[in-house]
Amino acid sequence: MRLGIGIGWRPEIAAEVEALTGIDWVEAVAENLCADHLPDSLVRLRERGVTVVPHGVSLGLGGADRPDPERLAGLAARAELLGTPLVTEHIAFVRAGGPLTASPRLEAGHLLPVPRTWDALDVLCENVRIAQDALPVPLALENIAALISWPDEELTEGQFLAELVERTGVRLLIDVANLHTNHVNRGEDPAKALDELPVEAIAYVHVAGGIEKDGVWHDTHAHPVTAPVLDVLAELRSRVDPPGVLLERDDAFPPGAELAAELETIRGTLRAAARAGTVARAAVPPSAPAAPAAEAPAAAEAPLTSAAPVARTGVAASAGAVVPVAGARTDALQGALARAALPVRTPRPGARDRTAVAQTALLSALVAGTPAPEGFDHRRLRVQSRALAAKRADVVAKVAPELPEILGDGYRAAFLSYARSRPMSGGYRRDAMEFVERILVSGGLPDPVAQRRLTHWWEDRSGPRPPGRTSRLVRAARAVLVGK
Repeated sequence: MRLGIGIGWRPEIAAEVEALTGIDWVEAVAENLCADHLPDSLVRLRERGVTVVPHGVSLGLGGADRPDPERLAGLAARAELLGTPLVTEHIAFVRAGGPLTASPRLEAGHLLPVPRTWDALDVLCENVRIAQDALPVPLALENIAALISWPDEELTEGQFLAELVERTGVRLLIDVANLHTNHVNRGEDPAKALDELPVEAIAYVHVAGGIEKDGVWHDTHAHPVTAPVLDVLAELRSRVDPPGVLLERDDAFPPGAELAAELETIRGTLRAAARAGTVARAAVPPSAPAAPAAEAPAAAEAPLTSAAPVARTGVAASAGAVVPVAGARTDALQGALARAALPVRTPRPGARDRTAVAQTALLSALVAGTPAPEGFDHRRLRVQSRALAAKRADVVAKVAPELPEILGDGYRAAFLSYARSRPMSGGYRRDAMEFVERILVSGGLPDPVAQRRLTHWWEDRSGPRPPGRTSRLVRAARAVLVGK
C-alpha cells in the first residue's frame, strides 16, 4: 500500500495540518489518543480520506520483559478506531528493572538503544512476534537515534535490522534523521546501513530536524530539517521508492507556511533523487546480452519499489515487503500466514536475564546515579543523563502546566534537583505528583499563596476523584477572601 507524503499530527498544530494541501496521510502518537474516540481534527481528516497511522512510543519491544498485554490491547484498540493500514513502534527499550532483576522498576521516559547483540536480537524477535499476534494490522518498527553506544556489539545496525526482518517478517520504519544522528554521534555510515538493511521491507520513512551542540547531534524534532538529513533521504531514494515519507515535528512548532515549505523540500529531494537514479541506470552500459525471460531470475524482473520488491532473501520478500492488498485485515492475515512459515527461534537460554541485567545497569546509571557500566563512554552517559532529566522537566510541564505557573522561574531548577534523586517509576503524570509531594513534604514554598495553590493542585489529583464544580467555586472564593 502506498501512503504518499504525510506529516506528524500533533494537537498543537492540528489546524495547520488540516489546512495543508497535498497531504496524503498523518501519523499520531498512539498514547496521546483515547481508545474510544478521536479528536475532532482527526475525525475531519479521516472524513476527507486522509489515512491516520498510530505511532506507539511506550511498548519497549527491545526491553527484556515481554510486551505488556494492556499496552498491546490499547494499541490494537486505537488501530481499530482509526481503521489504519498498519501501526508502528520503535526498536528500543524504555524501562528496566522489576522481577527479572529483583530490583525497582525504572522508567526512562525516552527511547534507549538496545545492544546489537545476538541475545538482544533473540529477545526483540520474540517480543515482536508477541506484538504481531496481538495487533489487528501489520506492525512496522523504527530505528532510533542514540547518544550512546553499547560496548562489544556483535552486529551493525543494518545487519541487526536485516536479521530482525528475516526472523519475524516485520516491516521497517526508517528514520533518516536517526541515521544521520547515529552518523554524528556514533560514527556509523548511513550509506552502509542502507546497503545492509532490507530496503524492500520499508513501510515508510521519517524525516525530522535536529541540532548539533558540542559535537553531539540532538534529535530534537524541534528544528528545521537540515541538508545532511535530506542527503540521507536522497541516498535511500536511490535504492528504493518508499511507500510513504513523513515529516515529524514535536516542539517549537513553526507557522503552517514553514511546514508546507519543508514538505515541498522533501518532495523535491525525492524527485531529484529519482531522476538522478534514472540517469545513473541509463548511463550504465549492458555488460552482457539479456538472458531469455524463462531463464531470468524472478527478482531481476521486478523494479526496486514497494509494490514489487527485490528479494534479498526468500523470507524478506514474502514476509517483510509492503504489497498492495485489499485492506489492512487482509494484509495482517497475509503477514500471519507468512510468519507461520518462518522458523521460530526461542531466545537462547538466559538471553532475557542477561539483557535485563545489562539494560537495568545502564538505565540505573542514567537516571539513578549508580556507577556507569563497564565499557561505556562516561562523558556521553552524562550527556544522556542530563538530556533525560531535561526531557522529564519539559514533558511534566506539558502534562501539568499549572506547576511552572505556580513555581515560576524556580520550576525547572526544582524539578531537575528532584529528578537527580528520584528516578521515574511510572508515567509523567505520576512523576508530576511525586515531584509536588516532595516539595510539600520537604517544607513547601516560602510564598504562602503559591504554597496554597500547590497544595490544592495536589489534593485535586490525589483523591479518589477530582473535586466537583461547587468545591472548586468555594475554594476560589476562599482564595479571594484570604488575599490571593
